Amino acid sequence: MSHVSEPLSVFTSSDGLQLAYDDSDQSGNGARPPLLCLAGLTRDGQDFRYLRPHIHGHRMITLDARGRGRSQYAEDIHSYSVPREAQDVIELLDHLNIDRVTILGTSRGGLVAMALAALHKHRLAGVILNDVGPEIPADGIARIMAYVGHRPVAKTYEQAASALAAYMAPAFPDIPMARWREEVEVFYTQTPEGLALRYDARLRDALLAQAAAGPTPDLWPLFQSLSGVPSGVIRGSNSDILSPDTYQKMQLHLPGLLAVEVPDRGHVPFLDEPRSLALIHRILEIAQ
Repeated sequence: MSHVSEPLSVFTSSDGLQLAYDDSDQSGNGARPPLLCLAGLTRDGQDFRYLRPHIHGHRMITLDARGRGRSQYAEDIHSYSVPREAQDVIELLDHLNIDRVTILGTSRGGLVAMALAALHKHRLAGVILNDVGPEIPADGIARIMAYVGHRPVAKTYEQAASALAAYMAPAFPDIPMARWREEVEVFYTQTPEGLALRYDARLRDALLAQAAAGPTPDLWPLFQSLSGVPSGVIRGSNSDILSPDTYQKMQLHLPGLLAVEVPDRGHVPFLDEPRSLALIHRILEIAQ
């Protein structure tokens, strides 16, 4: 059984890409800013399927970033960048005639949210960062680069689910196999040759090109641009992307930041955990 759904809507970016988004639930209070969900580097809007049943009274929108999921792949890999992806968000909001949103950004999506705070703060009613901050440890980056752009060795969903469960077990103990099976069904396509990626493998080339262009810019000014915006951060207690030190520094640099650690989770929490949901609902409550 496939968990993949067809995009309900697409819009065209200013550089001509068809980008997919899901705006299926518009039952929220129209006076409240919608919740816009931005996924991680190689993921797409389906990453928020565990959260969706818990969101009531708010319009919830998910975006497949360029080159991911059901959105069109870019010819120019250099457009796979946080600034361009932030511009895509603004163009989506303009397309939907939405003035302000609360952004829930997972990993890469959180970096995009911080960029938006620096560039378009007036469009933000609130921000929730899911397991990401202004510093990313080198070992976490190395782990990501070990798989980005590579098809899995596993040839079937069953093999991939077993491998993923074993690989993730230290950071995610006691997760049912059914969830890992769903994860691989959502983010890989079964083909006669094995499992295919559901994102542009050239994302790897984009990351390598950006790394070769110079040192990573200081992201703390972007994070501090969240000042005055109701903001929260969720950290998986076993995360290798948001370190305990950075998590603590974020709370010092941004007084009023709501922060929660989710036990028995690595990178990234699924967002249906009680602690994750409590923080998300609190930010939605105060982000008006």
